[in-house]
Amino acid sequence: MNDTPTPAPLELTLVRDHTIYSCVMGSRAFGLATEASDTDRRGVYLAPTPLFWGFQKPPTHVDGPREEQFSWELERFCELALRANPNILECLHSPVVEHLTPVGEELLSLRGAFLSRLAHTTFSRYAVSQRGKLLGDLRNHGAPRWKHAMHLLRLLLSCRDLLRTGHLVIDAGPYRDRLLAVRRGELTWDEVDAWMTRLVTESESALTTTPPPESPDLPRIEDFLHRTRHTSALG
Repeated sequence: MNDTPTPAPLELTLVRDHTIYSCVMGSRAFGLATEASDTDRRGVYLAPTPLFWGFQKPPTHVDGPREEQFSWELERFCELALRANPNILECLHSPVVEHLTPVGEELLSLRGAFLSRLAHTTFSRYAVSQRGKLLGDLRNHGAPRWKHAMHLLRLLLSCRDLLRTGHLVIDAGPYRDRLLAVRRGELTWDEVDAWMTRLVTESESALTTTPPPESPDLPRIEDFLHRTRHTSALG
């Protein structure tokens, strides 16, 4: 009888053994959790450099193994962050960190290098898309999905404050009561829509004097990635 354990799939091994940073996202990170809230986990793993030397490359992302868990390979994560992907930038700023290695600490120290005025474009584009879906719900079902409306407002608040201060803060605690009232459907759509419109206007106004640079600090990020890959290659 062969008692040798079956090797874990590569994807699960990468998450289990090579995660450099993991955090909680969603309502629990945004300060909007209720008793019914799920625990959404996000992470970054560093695939060992030798895995890139064969024809089959390591995966750029892994779904699982836990429920509501999703991870990215470091290079893919940095690529998306440089594009100011809202979900990725927010992941870098989660106040609930569950696992952090020295490489992960350096990644977090580079949070400011990823921030730029490009965030206004990506956050606004995402907001337009989500508002369109809310309007579709309003037309087809008579009411929007209030939970989605709440999270869209939270995103717009983060975008406005980022452009005003140069810092991305995802904890919406100061707005918790009113945002949860939106989620419960206690505000009318006209009130919610007016709030969204006001936040968009305030973001556009902040853009004229915003502290973030025009583009992210690509040389800094590339240096970090190159050094990290080199260290991994040396074993």
